[in-house]
Amino acid sequence: MPSRTVTIGSASGLHARPAAIFVKAAGEQPVPVRIRVGDKAPVDARSILLVLSLGARQGTEVVLEAEGERADEALDALAELLAQDLDALETTDG
Repeated sequence: MPSRTVTIGSASGLHARPAAIFVKAAGEQPVPVRIRVGDKAPVDARSILLVLSLGARQGTEVVLEAEGERADEALDALAELLAQDLDALETTDG
């Protein structure tokens, strides 16, 4: 199963708006994506409540996993998104 390890770039981690931005992007992918922290069980990246439950802070490494056609493309896009400071992105989207 393809996977990507990425460090959370948002100043507030995966909380509130950054999590919502990530969950929306995950829902737009052509394959289901799961996200996990450490040895914890992976959760559906399309669920805001499950993503928030990870408690991922800035600097936390998370693992994204997906299966199916275009999984690599989906993982690359989401990994790039998580590496950004989504807190800064929200202020420019305004």
